[in-house]
Amino acid sequence: MEFSHIFNSRGARIIAFIALLFSFSTSSAENDVAQVSSVEVESHEELEKENKLDINSFILHHIADAHEFHFFGKGEGWKGIYFPIILFTEQGLVTFSAKEFQLDNEGAVVVEKGGQRFVRYHNKIYYASDEADHGSFLSMTTGDKGEHIVTNAKPWDFSITKNVFTILLSVVALCVIFISVANSYKKREGKAPKGLQSLLEPIIIFVRDDIARPNLGYKYERFMPYLLTVFFFIWFNNMLGLVPFFPGGANVTGNIAVTMVLACITLIITLFNGNKYYWGHIFRPNVPWWLYPLMIPVEIIGVFTKPIALMIRLFANITAGHILVLALISLIFVFESVAVAPASILFVLFISLIELLVAFIQAFIFTILSALFIGMAIEEHH
Repeated sequence: MEFSHIFNSRGARIIAFIALLFSFSTSSAENDVAQVSSVEVESHEELEKENKLDINSFILHHIADAHEFHFFGKGEGWKGIYFPIILFTEQGLVTFSAKEFQLDNEGAVVVEKGGQRFVRYHNKIYYASDEADHGSFLSMTTGDKGEHIVTNAKPWDFSITKNVFTILLSVVALCVIFISVANSYKKREGKAPKGLQSLLEPIIIFVRDDIARPNLGYKYERFMPYLLTVFFFIWFNNMLGLVPFFPGGANVTGNIAVTMVLACITLIITLFNGNKYYWGHIFRPNVPWWLYPLMIPVEIIGVFTKPIALMIRLFANITAGHILVLALISLIFVFESVAVAPASILFVLFISLIELLVAFIQAFIFTILSALFIGMAIEEHH
């Protein structure tokens, strides 16, 4: 099967560049009990409540992006990778290691660089206040729903985070894999596939015959580099997100910013390849002229609702899978009983197996819908 024209095309290099560019677009208490009094009992009960696991925070912490990659341990025994912090501030570019925040995420640790002071709160970096308020160098207000809203200004944050690191890793891995496959097609032209080439060719044929050709017709070869790129990028990161240890565990496709960029690339390709029939259907729909004021806005809205659906579908399905697995694990701590552990672990294993299937299905759905939207834009008038 001949695919060298796909892997060696100019479009493949452009998509690789876009992928790299886009990748740069995440208490201990001590008690000295000498006498037991009612006041001490109440204090002990309050302390137990504070030390109970906050399930919501636990789950949100694990699916959120971070400036560190955690391996294992806690407190002084914490082991992991600290990523570089890259900030564009009022006084220019500032860089330092995330280690200087000392794993603080509550705005209590101030980092002074270039005559400026920074703090971190829920993995977002702010300019520090001059004085601490209840141990935090941040000014906050309370929103309508009782949530804390930080009023401090923020620098432009271009830091390498866990998600950015994983995106770069996946880009490098996919480039190495597909350059190797492209070279195999060159060297073994007209011969049966071998090695990694034979492993990936059925998937490439699947994308070509079941996604590209039915939706794009005879023009499918022009868009194969993008469709292959987006399919393998989403699938690879979905699978990597299911691995609970380094380099896996990052919630890349469960980050709405990532899915938004992927959906925007599909939108841009669709708009730039739309023919006169596509634009005519939007601005001169086949309805009586007096319905134009109603139909034209509806058609324009439809142009943007398609990528929005792509963005939300991928984000919601992947995030929901991670939340479900973490919620099942948390049942052990909710019931505070080891007896719940066997059932919890069995359910986690079952859901994890389903997630393996979902990882492929979501990559397939995003790719086939992208092909469908592009196909609608290049379809010839019959």
